[in-house]
Amino acid sequence: MSRGKLPSGQPSRKKGGGIIPALCNIAGTCMLLAVIAASLAVTVPRFLGYDIYEVVSGSMEPEIPVHSVIYVEEAAPEEIAAGDIIAFQSGDSIITHRVVENHVVEGTFTTKGDANAQKDMEDVLYGQLSGRVARHYPLIGGVMTLYTSKIGKAYVICFAACGAMFNILAGRIRARRKEKLAGSQQAP
Repeated sequence: MSRGKLPSGQPSRKKGGGIIPALCNIAGTCMLLAVIAASLAVTVPRFLGYDIYEVVSGSMEPEIPVHSVIYVEEAAPEEIAAGDIIAFQSGDSIITHRVVENHVVEGTFTTKGDANAQKDMEDVLYGQLSGRVARHYPLIGGVMTLYTSKIGKAYVICFAACGAMFNILAGRIRARRKEKLAGSQQAP
């Protein structure tokens, strides 16, 4: 018997291989990695102290397009300079605009959206400040919205479960092939 060959002359497959189990493993692993990578983009920055928001209006375009995700870090109001982009509370919403002037004595900011022709009508009080925009990434806001909604969480769990099932399927196919191989070697 030559090395690497079965008694019947067929090459041996260490894992019971084949293209189908390999494709199942690749698909399952890619699905699981996609879920992990997308989850990390939403969770890790929160552990590092950032607040995360999705941009839903075009007032900061082209700098920050609609559906971008912004990471907001804490900042002392006195340290904010003209040109910085800040996030602030306005009613029930978080607004992201550029600081035109920081009025330290009055404790207010004059702000303006990059796409807006005029400055904002009302100054922003220091107490409304959420923080300074540290980073922004286009189009990731849609993914973030998916991950934070109830239906989105269900989809993510189902997607991860499908990835795990592909890996389990690959293992079962390999085990079956191994059993068939062992059975054919024992038959006279």
